[in-house]
Amino acid sequence: MSLQGKTLFITGGSRGIGLAIALRAARDGANIVIAAKTDAPDPRLPGTIHTAAAEIEAAGGRALALALDIRDEEKVAQAVARAAEHFGGIDILINNASAIRLTGTLDTPVKRYDLMHGVNGRGTFVCSQACLPYLRQAANPHILTMSPPLSHDPKWFGRWPNYMIAKYTMSLFTLAHAAEFKQYGVAVNSLWPRTTIATSAVANEIGGEAMMNASRKPDIMADAAWHILTANAKKVSGNFFLDDEVLIAAGVRDLAKYDVVPGAKLQADFFVDALPGMLPSA
Repeated sequence: MSLQGKTLFITGGSRGIGLAIALRAARDGANIVIAAKTDAPDPRLPGTIHTAAAEIEAAGGRALALALDIRDEEKVAQAVARAAEHFGGIDILINNASAIRLTGTLDTPVKRYDLMHGVNGRGTFVCSQACLPYLRQAANPHILTMSPPLSHDPKWFGRWPNYMIAKYTMSLFTLAHAAEFKQYGVAVNSLWPRTTIATSAVANEIGGEAMMNASRKPDIMADAAWHILTANAKKVSGNFFLDDEVLIAAGVRDLAKYDVVPGAKLQADFFVDALPGMLPSA
């Protein structure tokens, strides 16, 4: 039940959920590859790959910061090869990088549509393809993708169809790759939050301060990811996990510690139904 010595390749890990997962693994003594675009400070966003690497090493892990746009398959292949050479292999891939635009069909520029599908679905494919040869050689290999449970319910498609389809593409790869690589013992799962998570995407793209205050901290996703990634890869694959369900199954009972504002009514995330007492998803 530890990630000590494991090498994690995390896309979009310079902040938010990706960084939280990195720091949780770092506390075990893991090796973390931060593969993200933010190489220099951006006034609109917190952190860079370099500040993330410094936090990881301060938490007890080893870090490799790589500036990477996962839409560039050649650069992805080079980054994965460099990471494997630096740390002696790759044990875990976290498909965390994602692009969002909450607009309808008529209000979504094609350029933005291409960005969402290039980062979300295509990026998941490109990174998985590059990492799988190394994962097949690992002792307990995992791919964990930050994407939602699949559903045919039209309510999740009608308002922001382009973003929804881009995220569901990531989830479809979980189903596909779990089946394709089962014979090699590679676990492929998805993880999604029950509630909105206090990240830059929520602050800048979705709901601002009000929704941030109705969210949980990224730590809940990090702790849930840790339980999945320390499980036997041959026995846990092809699942669409929700963060709170993973933690409750692991015996965690105090979920209030993850609330941004203690006692606030929480906002259910997209793609999942609200539990009693939560604000329903938009």
